[in-house]
Amino acid sequence: MDLRSVTDFANANPVAYVATVEGDQPRVRAFAMWYADETGFYFHTGSTKDVCRQLLANPKVELCFYDPGEGQGAGRQLRVEGTVEFLDDPALAERLYEARPWLRAITGEGDVRLAIFRVAHGAAWFWTMATNLREREQERVQF
Repeated sequence: MDLRSVTDFANANPVAYVATVEGDQPRVRAFAMWYADETGFYFHTGSTKDVCRQLLANPKVELCFYDPGEGQGAGRQLRVEGTVEFLDDPALAERLYEARPWLRAITGEGDVRLAIFRVAHGAAWFWTMATNLREREQERVQF
């Protein structure tokens, strides 16, 4: 297993469940990941949203990507733990608007409410029913 197999799985299954903490309360929600490559897992949100405030207060995050497979018990998930970095890069924002033009209607061009973030450093591992009781033993890819 290597970083390429991890990012390929994430790109093929881009709905990610993002877990944060607010005080002592865990929070989780689904995100449509923008993309993943050797530089990290890229997402966006609005700077006025609770999730953005949670990530600014505590940038530690866990992501979960899932492929249900064919048949009961055939699923495979990718878990990623790491730290969020917010990116203030106009060129990157323009690439995002080109990839997801519907965002302009929500945020407007150059609107400061757009928050792009990535998880660039951490660990990733796969989980299946076959490895269910051996989670701590699973090979981790450090990135």
